[in-house]
Amino acid sequence: MSSSSPRKHLGLAALLAALSTLGPFSIDTFLPAMRAIGHSLAASPLEMQQALTVYLFCYALMMLWHGSISDAVGRRPVVLATSLLFGLASVGCALSESLGTLLLFRALQGLCGGAGLVVGRAIIRDKLDGAAAQRLMSQVTMLFSLSPAIAPVVGGWLFGAFGWHSIFVFMGLIGFALFALSWFWLEETHQAHARQPLKARYLLANYWQVGRKRDFQLLTAAVSFNFAGFFLYIPSAPVFLMQHLHLGPTQFLWLFGPAVFGIMFGAFLSGRMAGHFSQREIVSRGYWVMFVAAALNLGYNLAASQMALPWAVLPLALYTTGMSLAAPSITLNLMDQFPSLRGTVSSLQGFCQTMMSSLVAGVLAPLAWASPLRLASVMCVLLLLGFSCRMGYRLRQKGKA
Repeated sequence: MSSSSPRKHLGLAALLAALSTLGPFSIDTFLPAMRAIGHSLAASPLEMQQALTVYLFCYALMMLWHGSISDAVGRRPVVLATSLLFGLASVGCALSESLGTLLLFRALQGLCGGAGLVVGRAIIRDKLDGAAAQRLMSQVTMLFSLSPAIAPVVGGWLFGAFGWHSIFVFMGLIGFALFALSWFWLEETHQAHARQPLKARYLLANYWQVGRKRDFQLLTAAVSFNFAGFFLYIPSAPVFLMQHLHLGPTQFLWLFGPAVFGIMFGAFLSGRMAGHFSQREIVSRGYWVMFVAAALNLGYNLAASQMALPWAVLPLALYTTGMSLAAPSITLNLMDQFPSLRGTVSSLQGFCQTMMSSLVAGVLAPLAWASPLRLASVMCVLLLLGFSCRMGYRLRQKGKA
């Protein structure tokens, strides 16, 4: 494990957080322009929704491979290749003249966009352990969480000033910049002697070894359902903000700003509590916060005759605080179950979580976004499912004691 200075760790956190932003930037930046892109490409709103669903599906599919490939060839080559390909795919999106072409390059974006998140978790665990690892994971979460707030604002500004093509040009510039930064500043943390063979049979055996473990299943489901309770509002944002709250395409910060503040504050609390409270205690406090937030959200929607700011979005800030407070501890617990397969564990967890997000974007959000009350109700159901999985894990631990 590395013993480098906290200042160096902060620099690493900034780079890993920036690499992780490729995923949310691909989701959030083009949301304000979705209607205009649909008009330009002669695509219906439902067809344009597939630009998000296709991206998420490919994002999840490739997550199964990012970590495993990095276990075999090292972390650095995976980061360099995917950031460069992401930049090229973004340019392809900008040049698209039909929905089919756009979906093709969105799929390529999805295949590359999750590498920074998956491999970044493995890099953290390669370098550090215990409370130090949790603090660095929290720093990455805090910096990474700025992306969902900045992305739709930047997207709305670019769309208003230069048109929707400029949004994808901007994504391409981010990809190329991260490739250059990683080339000069990202060191290899997974040395040759610790690498696993890159063979299909070996990889499948690793996935089976990880995926069949009940504790992994329960913890992964808990994180996925917790996140889905918030993610439900992301693909619903154009309807939620522009139809229910009567806001414009440059005002998406009203949703993403409070939510991202909650993510950052929860990550800050997680880092401060590391070493002072057990992981179980931190996760329990996170769930208490999420339940209070979900109850307030449901209560407001039941009582209010007309949605109004800021009350319609403040419960989301509280929910993401609890979500972000609990997530680092659960994630580290997951990876610690298989010390020699951290990349594989990170990949499989990311795959499951993103497949859940894809289901939310493609099925649950379109069914729920017609009514703010329906959105709040689905959030409560998803949180209850996440809590049930976490309690199942706790009961198993008590049974082993």
